[in-house]
Amino acid sequence: MSTDYFVQAKKVIPGGVNSPVRAFGSVGGTPVFIASASGSKVTSQDGRVFTDYVGSWGPMILGHADKRVVSRVRRAAERGLSFGAPTIGETELAELICSLVPSIERVRMVSSGTEATMSAIRLARGYTDRPLLLKFTGCYHGHADALLIKAGSGALTLGIPGSAGVPAGAAQDTLTCDFNDVDGLREVFAKYGDRIACIIAEPIAGNMNMIFPTPEFLGVMRELCDQHNSVLIFDEVMTGFRVALGGAQSVYGITPDLTTLGKVVGGGMPVGAFGGRRNIMEHVAPLGPVYQAGTLSGNPLGMAAGIETLTHIQAPDFYSDLENMASRLVNGFKDAAAQHGVPLQAHCMGGMFGVFFSDEDNINSYAKVTRCNLEHFKQFFRGMLERGQYFAPSAYEAGFISGAHTKADVDGTIEAAKSVFATF
Repeated sequence: MSTDYFVQAKKVIPGGVNSPVRAFGSVGGTPVFIASASGSKVTSQDGRVFTDYVGSWGPMILGHADKRVVSRVRRAAERGLSFGAPTIGETELAELICSLVPSIERVRMVSSGTEATMSAIRLARGYTDRPLLLKFTGCYHGHADALLIKAGSGALTLGIPGSAGVPAGAAQDTLTCDFNDVDGLREVFAKYGDRIACIIAEPIAGNMNMIFPTPEFLGVMRELCDQHNSVLIFDEVMTGFRVALGGAQSVYGITPDLTTLGKVVGGGMPVGAFGGRRNIMEHVAPLGPVYQAGTLSGNPLGMAAGIETLTHIQAPDFYSDLENMASRLVNGFKDAAAQHGVPLQAHCMGGMFGVFFSDEDNINSYAKVTRCNLEHFKQFFRGMLERGQYFAPSAYEAGFISGAHTKADVDGTIEAAKSVFATF
């Protein structure tokens, strides 16, 4: 049973997990240990099968163990696991990224989303010769020291506003503002604008659940960065190739200077990337003075998975089909909740969705997210898990639909939700 596996893991791994939110700390119970996955399903070590709405936290947009991706990765593995030298796969994936995201003229491969955001911020500081970065409360950009200030995701789930081990010096150059607070954003720039190297923002926040920007919020970011010669970084580690083929920036029509990517870009392998305007990217070594390196950057297995994934998500109607399926799910949840008098809000874009246990309309801020009913979420999570439905074990995480999810999958999930809401 999972309890036994968890006990064993805790003897050799801190907390029994290699990423904190996996420990089920905010929902109670024992984490599910996964043995295998295929399509829309994951199978636990003790043989239980679940319809999966975590998707490895976003990357599995084609579904688990997609045969085309696995086949390409297998062929790459047979040629060698790592070289620490250039391969044509790196160029091919870079060309795909640049063709699909027009704001990216040059791109550098790394091994994780955290590495991508850390590197993009260093580049912005090196390019502008300024110290300050501005981020938004509840937004998570990886676990680099300067970014663990009022973070979302696991830090928010655990109720930790920062992290022990982050020195004051690492935090003193990080400014924070509330997501969607245009007036606050203007005030920060009025005071510090000539020292701000960059804004880093999730264009759609996905680490305090799924929060859409207001119509003017992203535009004001662009306007202020232009006025003050600051760099606008869109963290699309989660939204890139997930909400739309060109990412959230293509949906909202706002062009960042730099973009960070991860998750889908590696097709399930540990891959990240950062890229943007040519004149900024040429400040990266070996062309420029901003140092960034990684032995496993551009790993051939990761490049193979990314190339195959980005190739197939360009299929006609892929994203409309994905969003139709996500809409079917969230609308089903809202109808089921209404039948049983459970306050619930839900929305989606592309293959990403958010569910909030709240009677507040238009949940678009950190404050509103933290007012949601966490006890209702816990009851929902545990009830759905018992009924074979696997959701993120945190009220502050978005959910994900893949191209492998079927109407039968989604309708079965809605029926399970009806059963759970009947117990509230």
